[in-house]
Amino acid sequence: MKKIFVINGGQKFGHSGGKFNETVTNETVSFFNNHPEFEIKLTNIGEGYDADEEVNKFTWADVIIYHTPIWWFQLPHDFKKYIDEVFTAGHAKGIYKSDGRSSDNPAVNYGTGGMLHGRKYMLTTSWNAPKEAFTLPGEFFMEKTVDEGPLFGFHRMNAFTGMEPLKSIHFHDIEKNANVQKDMEEYHNHLQEVFN
Repeated sequence: MKKIFVINGGQKFGHSGGKFNETVTNETVSFFNNHPEFEIKLTNIGEGYDADEEVNKFTWADVIIYHTPIWWFQLPHDFKKYIDEVFTAGHAKGIYKSDGRSSDNPAVNYGTGGMLHGRKYMLTTSWNAPKEAFTLPGEFFMEKTVDEGPLFGFHRMNAFTGMEPLKSIHFHDIEKNANVQKDMEEYHNHLQEVFN
């Protein structure tokens, strides 16, 4: 049985109600509940958490699935706090043991001290920005993808722990032109492609 840990990083703040990421999270849970070969654990960070228990979920899982909106080109503040607290609690307890370097040659091997080798992660994000902001010449993100541009650091953070990425999926223009039914159909197809 494959073990899946789902993290909903959405939160209520300002004009955001966290509804879209709740919808994506519910679709994820439904998908895996309909496939008996998967076992699932879920954290909604807005409902609170215990950092040590979250470390145990990371070390238990075969795959971590992150769901997050993007605010000002970054993770929302509560999700960033969750990462800071949980990864710190996981130092030498299953997430990472060191930065990987030795005092003999401190210039090399940075980022090789992770303890989550053999595990994978998948990222979903939701954006106000339209897809074309990343793809069209002269547009805001200078033809850099979400994964190669704004979220490059997020992917390197996961590499630091030893995890390897599965294919990400990003939802665009959610604030002004959302088509939730179409997005969820696309997401369901993405889950089938990645996990079947």
